[in-house]
Amino acid sequence: MQSQIVATKLRDALDQALPALRALSEEDASRDRGPGKWNRKEILGHLIDSAVNNHQRFVRAQRVERFVWPGYEQDAWVASQAYGGRTWTELLTLWEALNRHLVHVMAHVPAARLGTECLIGNDPPAPLEWWMTDYTRHLNHHLGQIL
Repeated sequence: MQSQIVATKLRDALDQALPALRALSEEDASRDRGPGKWNRKEILGHLIDSAVNNHQRFVRAQRVERFVWPGYEQDAWVASQAYGGRTWTELLTLWEALNRHLVHVMAHVPAARLGTECLIGNDPPAPLEWWMTDYTRHLNHHLGQIL
């Protein structure tokens, strides 16, 4: 799959989800979802963390033959950033901006770099293109939880 196709899938996911995300009230975004579950703000915060981590991966993996990078402790990241204390509008603005930039980054990955082997945390090695595709899958999964 070419990098432009991967980027288009992410852009389409953003364009499809944003109207529904913007329609959620501050109260809806903050509502408790039960013990051990993130609320909508925290889920979106996790997606912000994912965008930040994957930005590093997508850029750095283009510069090496084999990319090795740590995973991240998602619960600790969400907790330490106190996403529940931010407004829904602030979180949406940040999330959209980060992902619009990722669309741009993905679209400009040279075809020759899409096969770069990436070893992220304890996950099995996979090419950069797989990680880019998986990013949109992961995003859609969590958008489903929010919406």
